[in-house]
Amino acid sequence: MNPVDPRYGDPASYRDRRSGGLAIPPMTGSAAGGYGQGAPAPAGFASYPPFQPPAGRFDVGRDGGGRMVNGHVRDRGGHSDHVGRGFGGRGGGRGAGGRGFDGSRGGGRGGRHGGPLPRGDLDNVSLPRQDFRHLVPFEKNFYVESPAVRAMSEHEVMTYRSRRDITVEGHDIPKPIRMFHEANFPDYCLEVIAKLGFVEPTPIQSQGWPMALKGRDLIGIAETGSGKTLAYLLPALVHVSAQPRLVQGDGPIVLVLAPTRELAMQIQQEALKFGSHANIRSTCIYGGAPKGPQIRDLKRGVEIVIATPGRLIDMLEAQNTNLQRVTYLVLDEADRMLDMGFEPQIRKIIGQIRPDRQTLYWSATWPREVETLARQFLRNAYKVIIGSPDLKANQSINQVVEVVREVEKYHRLIRLLNEVMDGSRILIFMETKKGCDQVTKQLRMDGWPALSIHGDKNQAERDWVLSEFKSGRSPVMTATDVAARGLDVKDIKCVINYDFPTSLEDYIHRIGRTGRAGARGTAYTFLTDSNAKFARELIKILQEAGQVVSPALSNLARSSAASRGGSGGGFRSRGRGGYGSRSLISGSNTVPVGGRRPW
Repeated sequence: MNPVDPRYGDPASYRDRRSGGLAIPPMTGSAAGGYGQGAPAPAGFASYPPFQPPAGRFDVGRDGGGRMVNGHVRDRGGHSDHVGRGFGGRGGGRGAGGRGFDGSRGGGRGGRHGGPLPRGDLDNVSLPRQDFRHLVPFEKNFYVESPAVRAMSEHEVMTYRSRRDITVEGHDIPKPIRMFHEANFPDYCLEVIAKLGFVEPTPIQSQGWPMALKGRDLIGIAETGSGKTLAYLLPALVHVSAQPRLVQGDGPIVLVLAPTRELAMQIQQEALKFGSHANIRSTCIYGGAPKGPQIRDLKRGVEIVIATPGRLIDMLEAQNTNLQRVTYLVLDEADRMLDMGFEPQIRKIIGQIRPDRQTLYWSATWPREVETLARQFLRNAYKVIIGSPDLKANQSINQVVEVVREVEKYHRLIRLLNEVMDGSRILIFMETKKGCDQVTKQLRMDGWPALSIHGDKNQAERDWVLSEFKSGRSPVMTATDVAARGLDVKDIKCVINYDFPTSLEDYIHRIGRTGRAGARGTAYTFLTDSNAKFARELIKILQEAGQVVSPALSNLARSSAASRGGSGGGFRSRGRGGYGSRSLISGSNTVPVGGRRPW
């Protein structure tokens, strides 16, 4: 293998291999007579050794057996070879960074795109120890109870909470607000709310706003699409306005952690709607995008940072920002972050924040792991639950579960699309990235304008796919669980679970992409014998939501009681492998739509 130009290690490389700008190896023996891959050397040019492909197969890309770790390609057995150039702009080390095969700058921290550190490296990053002995006190209780709320009797409060299925825990719990003006938000917030057409607060906002404004730690549990984002963002704006202004070198005042880049970007969109009216700056820090603009925002100073844990740790290690001014911390979709293995990164980040901060946990479920973490980092916290703390589906969603064989899935999908497609948006969930691409390709060849989104797609392509889906130009989108949480697209008519997820929590979040903000929706789910172990709990979810349980599903639940089978759903896709970032639009999304258009 040529030791100077690692592009020779890619048999599919089509780029011209030029000697200009490359170090010329000394000519030895057989090397003197060869140029490139054996052709005679042009006059005046030194010769390269003949190309020798590596033994065995080529391990290129992060799912192909190799992983770029600080300038080394590491195979699954722990061996590594130093490489000077990144594949697809994602590899390389801490240096200046070489140019990737897709034309973008690679090189890890040194490159312009600077891909995220591998999870193992994030765990090993050592951040500076903070000294919290001489903290400057800050104000965090801004709640002024309105006369209308103060006049509510205990019976009225209990009736209001009961009708909206609100359960509260803690001492000195404030009464819920019933109208937006009762929260005493600034006028610009009320103006934006009016422009958005909201009539009254959602239950989580009604009880969560006075709790958050009182400056106490808060645990909020509510189903997807219930308005949790504004439940913590509007109190955050009030909090920021009461703090001293940032000076050069200060980090943010508010930090919002989110599990996925899609959710982080959607949170920032909401922050911009309100913060722009008060000159409160925000930025979104996430992997898979160029670091340059994110670093510039942090260096200029922003009051609100919305971030995914991995990229934030990368920024902290490079000292592009600090968390010494953070006094308002939000963990959104906390259960999802723990499910994705972010607990070490969350602990590392919280260790950089002053202990007297205000911390808010928001989630759709309350598993034991989230409860354990909350107990360690929250103090004297309120807890508000909308509905049941157990798994519960949105009752605005009509759930249809069909027991099918694996080989019947695609044909049943086509029949279903023919039945429900009227131009409305349809979201189809797969369990694996490979399956997502395969179904998308077949749908496009069969005339359906489908596009796919998953963790192997680069950020530019994911943004483009979401834009096409939101605009309705591509009304069918296939996705892995990367889109299951935080994806806020209006008017998704139905969700189709082509593959059943590996947990019932993910089932709840998948179907929660429809029936949002009071609208109604439909969720279709294909269940096979390999998913039988979920049948019994799935029936409970259906029954609690008042849905019809088919005889086939009941039979499947009874059969699974005798013999517990595997999930059969393959590994859980976390969006961290494969051959992403090779081009703007890749793989399945480039397949031409067939001429026979069913719709």
